[in-house]
This record gives sequence, C-alpha cells and structure tokens, in this order.
Amino acid sequence: MLKVDFIVEKLGLNNKQIEQTLQLFEEGATVPFIARYRKEMTQGLDEVQITGIRDESTKYDEITARQSTILKRIKELGKLNEELKLKVESTFDLGSLEDIYLPFKQKRVTLAEKARKNGLEPLAKIIMSQNANNPEGIAQKYVKGEIDSIDAALTGAKQIIAEWINENIGLRNTLRKMYASKGVLVSKVVKTKMEEAAKYKDYFTFEESLKRCASHRFMAITRGQNEGFLRVKLQIDKEDVQHLLRRFFVKGNNASSDLVLEAAEDAYSRLLAPSIENEFLARKKEEADEGAIKVFTKNLRQLLLAPPLGEKRILAIDPGFRTGCKVVCLDENGKLLTNTTIYPHPPQKDQAKAKSKIAQLVQAYKIEAIAIGDGTAGRETEHLVKRIHFDRDVQVFSVNEDGASIYSASPIARKEFPEYDVTVRGAVSIGRRLMDPLSELVKIDPKSLGVGQYQHDVNQNKLKLALDDVVVSCVNSVGIDLNTASPYLLQHVSGLGLGLAENIVAYRNQEGRFENRKDLLKVKRLGAKAYEQAAGFLRIREGENPLDNTALHPEQYALVEEIAKRKKMKVADVLGDKEMLSKLNHEDFNYVGAYTFNDVIQELQKPGRDPRNKVKVLEFDQSINSIADLSVGRKLRGIVTNVTNFGAFVNIGIKENGLIHKSQLADTFVEDPSDYIRLNEHVNVEVVSLDVERKRIGLKRL
Repeated sequence: MLKVDFIVEKLGLNNKQIEQTLQLFEEGATVPFIARYRKEMTQGLDEVQITGIRDESTKYDEITARQSTILKRIKELGKLNEELKLKVESTFDLGSLEDIYLPFKQKRVTLAEKARKNGLEPLAKIIMSQNANNPEGIAQKYVKGEIDSIDAALTGAKQIIAEWINENIGLRNTLRKMYASKGVLVSKVVKTKMEEAAKYKDYFTFEESLKRCASHRFMAITRGQNEGFLRVKLQIDKEDVQHLLRRFFVKGNNASSDLVLEAAEDAYSRLLAPSIENEFLARKKEEADEGAIKVFTKNLRQLLLAPPLGEKRILAIDPGFRTGCKVVCLDENGKLLTNTTIYPHPPQKDQAKAKSKIAQLVQAYKIEAIAIGDGTAGRETEHLVKRIHFDRDVQVFSVNEDGASIYSASPIARKEFPEYDVTVRGAVSIGRRLMDPLSELVKIDPKSLGVGQYQHDVNQNKLKLALDDVVVSCVNSVGIDLNTASPYLLQHVSGLGLGLAENIVAYRNQEGRFENRKDLLKVKRLGAKAYEQAAGFLRIREGENPLDNTALHPEQYALVEEIAKRKKMKVADVLGDKEMLSKLNHEDFNYVGAYTFNDVIQELQKPGRDPRNKVKVLEFDQSINSIADLSVGRKLRGIVTNVTNFGAFVNIGIKENGLIHKSQLADTFVEDPSDYIRLNEHVNVEVVSLDVERKRIGLKRL
C-alpha cells in the first residue's frame, strides 16, 4: 500500500490534497504556513487536517520500517518466500504484523525449546493429530536422556503444542474479538497498602467493561497500579475461552484430545492471556492518552489565547504570608522598573504600611492595573488592595500563577533577570501574563500550567508533539510583533527556531527596529526559505509598508497593490475599507486562486485583527473566605481553571476549586465538557455538595 492510499483510508481526504500536503512537508513547510498560505494546493485544508496527514505519514513510516525489519530477519533465517513476503508487505496493523513474525522470533530458551532439544517434537505431532488412543504407550519410546519418565515426555510434548497454539493467528484474532467485546477491567487494592491508597478508594474492588471504561477512570486505575496500590487485570469468561479452545483444537474424544485441551488451556493461561491482555491494556492506555492529550491541548489553546490587557503599566504582586508579598512595577513593554516587599499578612500584619507603599508605587509609576497571583494569600491580598484609595482608576485582576515558580527558577528567567532572585522573577511573570498571556506562558513548560489531566502519565513524546503544535498554532494565529517579541516567543514562529530567533533579537539590538519585513533577510543565517515560512506571521507596527502589520504574506502584496491601482487609492487607504472590498469579485483578479483572494479580502477588511477577546475583571463573593463559609445551595461567581473529560474546575475565590461534574453542566446529556464550557470563562454556579473533610466542593452551572 502506498503512503497516499494509507492516509486516504485513515482520513478520508482526496489523493490530491494528501499528495500536495506531503510535498509541502518535504519542502520544509510548517503546518501553520500550509494552512494559511497554501490553501490552493491543499484545497483549503485546516491545521487539524494537515496535522493529521503529518501524523499518519509518520505512522506509515513506522509500520513500513517494521515490515522491513521483519522481512530482513526472516530472510536471514532462510525462511522467506514470496507468499510470506506479500503477507508482511500487505499488513498495516502492527499487532497483526507481530503475529506473522511470532513463529520466527528469536526466542529465549522456552519450555517448548527445551522439549524440542530433548527430541519430543515427533511425540507432540502424534498427540496433536489426536489419532493415538494410547499416548502414554507412545511416550514410553521417548523416555531417555533428560526425559526420565512418561509424564515428563507428555509434559514436554504439551509444552510444544502450547507454543503452536500460541502462534495460531486465527485463534489470536478470535480472542482479540472476545477481549474487545467482553473484556472486563478488574482492579483490587493491595491489602497491605489500604491506608496509603485512600485516594483510590473508588477502585479498591472495581469491575467495568473495558470498552465502556472512561479514559479518566482508566488513567486513575493505571496510576494506582503504577504507584503499587492497585492490582489490575483484564479478564474474559473462562467458559467462553474453553469452548473456543475446544472448537479450534479438539478433534476427537480420546486421551490425545484430552492432552491437546490441557495444552491449549496452558497456552491460554501462560502465553496467550498475558500477551493479549497486555496488548489491550496498552491499546486502551494509548486511547486514554489520546483523550487526555486532547483535553490538555484544548485547555492549553484557550489558556494561551486568553485575553491580553495590552500595553499597560502594571503593578504585580506575588502574595505570601510569612515571607511577605513581593511587589514589582512594570512599564508598558513589561520592563521591570522597581521591586519591593510588603508584609500585610500574619505574622507581621503591617497593613497600613503595605497599603501606603502600594499607593505610592501606583502614583510614582503611573500604574494602570494591578495583577495579584491567585495562590497562597492571593485572596487576602486582593481584599487589601481593593480597600486602597488611589489617585486614579486602577483595575485589579486575580491572575492564575500556575507555573510562575517554575519560570522564576528556569534558565530563561535567570537570563532575563540575572541580578534578581526567584521571588522578583515570579512577580514579574504574574504581571506580564496579565499584559500578554501568550508572550509570557510560552516560556514555561506547558505541563506546569495546571490545565492538564494525567499529563505526567501519558506518552510524553506524543504529549510534547501535541503541545508544541498548539503553541506554534497559537503564536502564528495571533501574529508576533517583530520589534518587541522575545526570542522565546519568536522561536515558535513558522520557519524559525531558537537560533534564528536569537539572531533576530541580536540584529534588532545592533541595527535598531525593523522597518520592513524584507529586512529579515539581513539577519544572520535567515535565508529565503525561513523568510517565506515566517514573514506572514511577523508584524511591523508603523513600518514603511502598512501591509507589514497584517497577516498578509509578502507574496500577496501584488494583489493588494493591483486593487489599490484599479481603485485609484493608496495601499494604506485600502486597509479597512469594508464597503469597497466587499464589492470586489474574484473573477476580476482570476490570476490568483479563490482561496487566496478570499483570505486577502478578509484580512484587508480587518487588518491585523487580534483573534483574542478583551480581558474582564471577575468580582468574587467577598463574604466567602474559606470552604467553611460555604453551604449547599449557595450561589457564586467563579472562573474556570481547568476542563477535564468529567467536568470543569472553578475558582470561586477560595483555596479549593469546586468541580462542576459534566452531569451538572447542562440540562442535556454532556459527552464532552469542552463543548459546553471553556477555560477562563466566567460562570455562575450553585454549591450542590460539600465534603469539608476531603475538601471537595460540588457545583452546578446556573
């Protein structure tokens, strides 16, 4: 099967779309570039479809590489024929490939192999034929050397038969169907660890059909098993298995048939069941991983595309009790102006001095907004700040500080602020993520941002690839200011990487601001290919060419210039002239494709539009300070902090987040909570359950 046919079968796209996309990948194009600027070639495929082609192409390469390895090893054994070669080359399921290869695998010294070396294979064949009514009498002839009894001879023969049965592809495929339809996942607590395993109490004696087991439950069970608290098995009905073994291998009703059945049961319990059980658990784990990664990527996209406050002068506070609250002031570009520490909370409780200091800083540095981390002492600090009378209107925001401590101790933070300690860096991160979440959060490992579900348990390579895709997609969908962006943001732009990003910043520092996208070609080691990939995603405000501050690619400028020429307008006047642009017809500019024409007109109507929303302030209920202040039926305002497969976690202004289970999200059945609720969404909720001891708060969306 050719790669294109393989991908067509998996994704249902047409051959031309796949061929052209694969060609673009071979030429070094990135997913965002293909999706935005090569729609004519792909017939309008979006990022998800293009990423699917890339991933299925990788799977195809992995399968064909395994086929090659298997063929090479069978050939080395001198057992490769045309029929077997064709069978391997036409199999594109990795499990089935391994079944074909199983009889040829180099085995460790198995019980069957020992029996063969002792000359028992002829006896095994006689028993397997089931024509012998007296296998004990025949076995007598094989009692010699290491085989010191009839029982030993028969045992060895059964071990050889068990291996044959284990390698029977038909049986394996039938068992797979049984496991797929009737497999039951069973977990039991390790009795000596019951107290330590308390958080897995729901799974101490648990049974559920594997195919119906939700991915988050499976991940919880798997984590409990990996931590040594649970024992997990996948089981099917024993009577069904015995009936199947009889149907496949028992041909008669004599002593040999009984031995074959014994061998088959041994093969199942010792070889087949562990193998297929592991295969299905691994497959379920892969499925659960995909579900968890999907949840994580959706949340990460929403987090990265959270509304930015914009270029404002910010006072940011990283709250704390005993160690005080670290305060920093930032200018419009996020540059650190000053820092200090205040001690308004116990044990010092110096509130008057703290309020006075904050008021002075707001006045001295013309502060426009205050960002307060939502961690320890966050609520208390917010309450304090809102009681200060400032000399101007100042908005106060509670900012999710997940990952700020990770950033503050990172090499990036040390490089940015070598003369400051981690507390100052953490406060700067809180302030900057209010200003522009995307620019700041790309500096932090996404797994540290608090929006995942079992992110440390899933396949880390797949998770990294998926998260990298999201970061790149978000960065390129927003567009990056070429003259202000950090190298950590620039590195995610299509066609760049950290090396070129650092070269861009070095050029900017040495030569001054970029006035034209073409100036990128003067950057060290940034060639024509990187320019082609990156240019459309980089913005130049107030540069020489107004089109450089749009999502238009330089290769599309000629079309805009032609529009301006025909309408006797300046290019700058074309931007935003919705009435004129809406009257243009593609037929009059048919030297460009329809996709390109429509995209250009859409961008010209809203040039340089930021896809992110405007930031909002959320006011928590000031009378709620801890879980003890809650009661069932209490109605509150909150902000969504994480969305999972089973519901959404909501910050209601106290240390513990509440959970809106998906059954409480809507008046209809909810399969995927992310279809009903988004990260950072402001919601009205009602408390429906409280478990103060376990610090669990159940919420219902109103």
